[in-house]
Amino acid sequence: MRTLVIGDIHSGVRALEQVLDRVGVKADDHLIFLGDYVDGWSTAVETVDFLIHLKERHRCTFIRGNHDELCREWMQSKKENPQWLAHGGAATRDSYLAADDQTWNRHLEFYAELKNYYIDQDNRLYLHAGYTNLKGVEFEYFDQLFYWDRTLWELARALNPEFNKDHPEFPKRLTHYKEVFIGHTPISKVNEAVPKNGANVWNVDTGAAFKGALTIMDVASKTFWQSDPVHTFYPGERGRN
Repeated sequence: MRTLVIGDIHSGVRALEQVLDRVGVKADDHLIFLGDYVDGWSTAVETVDFLIHLKERHRCTFIRGNHDELCREWMQSKKENPQWLAHGGAATRDSYLAADDQTWNRHLEFYAELKNYYIDQDNRLYLHAGYTNLKGVEFEYFDQLFYWDRTLWELARALNPEFNKDHPEFPKRLTHYKEVFIGHTPISKVNEAVPKNGANVWNVDTGAAFKGALTIMDVASKTFWQSDPVHTFYPGERGRN
C-alpha cells in the first residue's frame, strides 16, 4: 500500500484527473489531500464532485484548507468577502451559482467533514498550513492556524540544515513527528516547481492555482508525479494570477 499526498488543487480537476492517471492509483493506495480544493479555476463544483465520487472508490483523507473554509463561510452566509473574491473566490462563486440546491447541500457536508490534520501509523503529520504549539497539533489553541499559518514553512526553510532532531536548537514543535507534509504556501507562482523539503517538513504546493503543476508524492519513497501546468487546461482564464 502506498500513501500518496496531493498538493493544493484550486479547482483544477482536469489536472487532477491527468496526474491520478499518471500515478496509476491502485485499490489499496491511501490518498491524502492537503486542502484548498477550490478558488482559482472555473471548475470548483466539478472538482468537489470528483473528490466525493473518488472517495467511493478509494481510501481518501481530506484535509481542510483556508480556501475551503472561506468558500464554506460564503455558502452558509451568502456574505461576499472581498479578499476571498480577489484571490480565486470569484470563480468559485460563479461555479456554485450555477449549481442546484442538492449540490450545495452535498458540498456543504463535504466541507464540514474535512479534517484539520491527520497523523498516519508511521507518525507522519499531514495538514494544510501549520501549527505553533511546542507540544504538537493536539495541543494547538487556535484551529485556524492549521489552515492559515505560514510560520511553520518559514521556520523549516530557514533552519540550519545541519540541525537534526537531537540538536538543542531544533524546533520543539517539529520533534513530535517523523515528517510533516503541508501545502498552502506555493513553492513558485511563475516557474516550474517540485516539492521542497526543509528540516522534516515537505511542501507539496507546486503552484497549481497559478502557473504551476499539480503534484502527487509517495511519502515513503519521495517519488512524485505532476500534471501539465494547470493553467494550460483552462485557456483564457487567469486562475489566481
